Parts: sequence; C-alpha cells; structure tokens
Amino acid sequence: MESKILKTKKKYAVYLPPDYQTSGRSYPVLYLLHGGGGNQTTWIQNGNVKQIADEYINSGKALPMLIVMPDASSPVRGWWNDPKGEWRFEDFFFEEFIPYIEKTYRIRTGRRYRYIAGLSGGGKASLTYALHHPEMFSVCCPLSPGIPFRTPEIAKIEIKQRFPDLSEKEYQAYYEKYNIIGLINQIPENKKNAVRWYIETGDDDPLKQVYEGDCLVHIAMRKAGIPHEFRVSDGEHNWLFWRAAFPRVLAFISFSQL
Repeated sequence: MESKILKTKKKYAVYLPPDYQTSGRSYPVLYLLHGGGGNQTTWIQNGNVKQIADEYINSGKALPMLIVMPDASSPVRGWWNDPKGEWRFEDFFFEEFIPYIEKTYRIRTGRRYRYIAGLSGGGKASLTYALHHPEMFSVCCPLSPGIPFRTPEIAKIEIKQRFPDLSEKEYQAYYEKYNIIGLINQIPENKKNAVRWYIETGDDDPLKQVYEGDCLVHIAMRKAGIPHEFRVSDGEHNWLFWRAAFPRVLAFISFSQL
C-alpha cells in the first residue's frame, strides 16, 4: 500500500482463516508485529503462523480471525515515530494502515474485535501502541518485549546515542511518549480494565533489557492495579520460544472474547 505519511510503499502479509473465501462473514483481526531485523514475512516463515492458526481454528481452540503482519523494516527500521518527525510509523499504523486493512478485508468493526501482539521489538511496539491507544484494542499480547529506558539514566544514554542532535525539549517529549513504565503509571482508574494483557517472556532470555524490563512491566502493572497475565516460560530470545508461545496468544485472545 502507498503511504502518504511515510512517503513510500509499505508491504504487509495477511493470514485468512480457513473459511474466509466461502463464508461471507466478517472476522476479528490480530495485528502481529515482527521483531528487529524482521519484515512482513518473518512470522510466516519462522513463526509458522499459518500452520498454527489453521490447527487452532480448525480444532476450535481459537476463534477464526485474520492475522495481519505489517512491515516496519525499511527504509528506516522502527515501529515508533522518531523525535524529528522524519519517520512516523506509529502515525502511519493508526491513521493509514488500520483503516486501509479494515476497508480492504471483511473485518468486524470496533475495538472488541481488534487485537495486537508482537515479539521482541514488535512486542515492545504492541505494548506501546495499546498504552497509547487503549480505545483501539481489546487485547494486547507482547512476547519478550523488553522495555527501553529502564531508568532515566539509561534513557538519556539510549536516546542521545540514537538521536545526538536533540534539544532538551525534544528529548523530554520523546522520553515521556515512549517511557512504558511511565505510561502504565498514568493509566486513569476508569481505563485500567480497558485492555486485556498477556505478557510472556523466557526464563533464559539473554537480553537484560528483556528479562529485567518484562519483570518491571509486571511489577508496575501490579502496583497500579491493572489486571494482566504475566508468564515466565522455559525459553530464550528465539523462535523456538516464540513458536511455542504463539498458540497461547491465540488461546488467550479467543478466551477473552467468550
């Protein structure tokens, strides 16, 4: 599809449930985000999305749904808006991509039928997107998301390394927008049940920002009184773990709709 916001064409892959071509009905949709270095085909090629979804839907373990996998890999890698406004993927996702997908395919309207998940950097993005737009999603399932900016000191180092020319005002605005723990702490009381959360991480994940960060998200949500499911499962930061976790994502989404 052509994006005016990104000034380029963006690719995506879509999984259609087994009876999509013959049923004539509309379906819920899961937006499934890839990790760093991936693209719209990564979940299909490495994650066995079609095989797993077909099996779970055909056996009644998951609701029939579309699974849409956008590409955030090029020309600039990243799911977030950059602080200079030169790469606005988050704006593209909400203002262009979701409306395009939901006009192009038979998708049920409303947040109840819209879900988001992802792995690693895409898990972090799914978490951020649902925190920014709880009115858009009923379920969010990040896998091994990790979080940036675990402390203000780490945040300053990470942001300044990537964007060395930021003014202090630009830095602060970027930090506040993408500080996941800060976003959790700002959720108002009447929105704490808006999204159903399922977070899963590997007990042997070698990335400090992931295993520490995911625990910090869990702790922040508990302290804030936000209902969520947090699972630490056997595994590392790899496809062996994410393939095993994906059926649990489908089951959680489907159970949430009962």
